Amino acid sequence: MQLIDLHMHSTCSDGTDTPTELVKLALEKDLVAMALTDHDTVAGVAEAVKAAEGKPIEVIHGVEISCEYAIPDGSMKKEIHILGYGMDIENEHLLDVLKYARDERDNRNKKMCENFYNAGYKMITYENLIKTFGNVTIARPHFARLLMEGGVVPSIKAAFADGTLLAENSPLYVHRKYVTPEQGIKAILGAGGKPVLAHPMIYKLSVSQIREMIEELVGYGLQGIEALYSRNKGTDEAFVRKLAHEYGLFITGGTDYHGKNKPDLEIGWGEGNLRIPVMLLDNLR
Repeated sequence: MQLIDLHMHSTCSDGTDTPTELVKLALEKDLVAMALTDHDTVAGVAEAVKAAEGKPIEVIHGVEISCEYAIPDGSMKKEIHILGYGMDIENEHLLDVLKYARDERDNRNKKMCENFYNAGYKMITYENLIKTFGNVTIARPHFARLLMEGGVVPSIKAAFADGTLLAENSPLYVHRKYVTPEQGIKAILGAGGKPVLAHPMIYKLSVSQIREMIEELVGYGLQGIEALYSRNKGTDEAFVRKLAHEYGLFITGGTDYHGKNKPDLEIGWGEGNLRIPVMLLDNLR
């Protein structure tokens, strides 16, 4: 069976492999297609496409936009992610939306650096993040890597555990401004792409809240939902497939590979028996 992977990250956001290296890894796994879906940037897509020229693999333009979804009852707000596939990566409005998202993330990062430094974690400075990782979309995994290398935490995963340094309930955490799901979806559509709700089961919403969210997103133009995903448990995939059928959405799948930042995942080979069949590629065409 021919396999694909429609969700992965490079050094252009919070992955540890360059776009070129991702293509090489995908070829080593005999994947026939892949999508580079960096957080709030399409900066690595052209490099991945070039690396795949003349090779037996298709690189699909991709992105993963961080959005803030407000629960209708007003009880909370959740960060959710909208994947985009097949967009014109030079579309001005899409690039403006992504720049806004990165700028707000950057503002948050600078405030968090101040919090960490003042709390005694002297290795966490904005200058050190840029010096270490370069001009990329800095995210919390970059903070975690510096903390791990400084001996503060045993692993990147440990830095995100509930109540720990990088968790949302940490006193050092800073909330940031997000684009709305409507803005993210419409930016993807406006660039000729297909918007897909990423990993719906990790948002820790009730069944009724998930349904409310999907209904709202469909109203904005959502077309797909990520049913095959590395962190799915038990009957998660079956439930998401059912939702896709109910709301007229196509399904996609991906590992969410981040390289060393998620060392338990490999391109095309997620947890358990996750494999993404090439037939799902038809949904993006």
